[in-house]
Amino acid sequence: MSIFNYVAVDKDGKEIKGRLEVSSNQEAIDKVRQKGFYPVSIVEEKAKGEKPVAGKEPAKAGEPSPKPFLAITVGGVSTKQVTVFTRQLSTLIGAGLPLVRSLYVLERQEKTGLLKTTIRGLAEQVEGGSAFSEALAKYPKIFPPLYVNTVKAGETGGVLELVLTRLADFAEKSQKLNSRIKAALVYPALVLTMAVSVLFFLVTFIVPKFMQIFKEMNVPLPLITQILLVISDFAKNRWFIGLAILIALIVLYKILYGLTVTRLIVDKIKLDMPVMGPLLRKIAIARFSRTLGTLLSSGVPILQALMVAKDTTGNEVMARSIIRVHDSVREGETVAKPLLKAGLFPAMAVNMISVGEETGALDQMLLKIADVYDEEVDVTVTGLMSLLEPFLIIGMGLVVGFIVIAMFLPLFSLVTALGGGGG
Repeated sequence: MSIFNYVAVDKDGKEIKGRLEVSSNQEAIDKVRQKGFYPVSIVEEKAKGEKPVAGKEPAKAGEPSPKPFLAITVGGVSTKQVTVFTRQLSTLIGAGLPLVRSLYVLERQEKTGLLKTTIRGLAEQVEGGSAFSEALAKYPKIFPPLYVNTVKAGETGGVLELVLTRLADFAEKSQKLNSRIKAALVYPALVLTMAVSVLFFLVTFIVPKFMQIFKEMNVPLPLITQILLVISDFAKNRWFIGLAILIALIVLYKILYGLTVTRLIVDKIKLDMPVMGPLLRKIAIARFSRTLGTLLSSGVPILQALMVAKDTTGNEVMARSIIRVHDSVREGETVAKPLLKAGLFPAMAVNMISVGEETGALDQMLLKIADVYDEEVDVTVTGLMSLLEPFLIIGMGLVVGFIVIAMFLPLFSLVTALGGGGG
């Protein structure tokens, strides 16, 4: 059994705090609900023998419980924090609390930081007569256009609780996709980092010692050894030049990528790449479909939803294609027909969209497309990473082999010369 601290509200909106001795977080939630309260935050206490984490004090009686799943950010608000805030706000509104009261409840239980200040600002603006969506729009770095437009549609249709739940679901599924991609990249990144570190050590510390021996004994150096000598000298004594060139290239790329023409060319190349192109296309389709489906299901008009969803693709070529879809829909066309003409969306996705339009369930079909392509992205990334690992090992082996051969060829010459002299 474990001890859980909870923060909840009753039917009148009064904040309730307490402790429960239960076996799991879910059981704690059920117990709170059985009491007739609506849970806002439930956190497990540390075991008695457990050492406190540095920089954190145990929760004192009467103080708000710490928020679960709090992501560490510096000078900003993480997507995970916004997701938790959205889910909690939906729960409070669903419990019958007025919006302003719900915001103040969340503001009180939030730890000091940017999100707490933001929630207080939202509550004050709504209390002053502003619409919730108008208040959110004043914090564009925390609440993107997708969030603001969805909330606006929920306010208009009187279903704010529902759209907040959908926004939280959307954010959680988007985070899940990003987490899958990042998790698959961890092992290759570690292998590459270790490989580069080992090679840098060999080139800057081991190779120079051998070269000093060859120089003292006047051993003739073959071409491959001379190349290694140049590389070693550059890595040891002129590494800052390479670093400066790398930084300059990154800055130049950022500047050029800021130009529309360059961005179109680069993004077109990305989509046409043999292996990465199909993967990037699937990621863009999954993001676009989920965004558009969420907006439509929340009551956002199709034309406005298309303009918001195009920015989630992360590719200028696909965004331009969606703008053309927007223009065609404005003229009375369906969504599927201009998508098919663009040739950027697979036939399966276009056919599913067409069926969704014919049956009047476009939003549901788009969300299904997003689920399908999320799974495809997961499978594709896993497959690519399994192929990348042997390539990394082979590449490292070739480089190490180059270094070994370059150092041993002069040694063979030296042994031969000594053997000839001794004879």
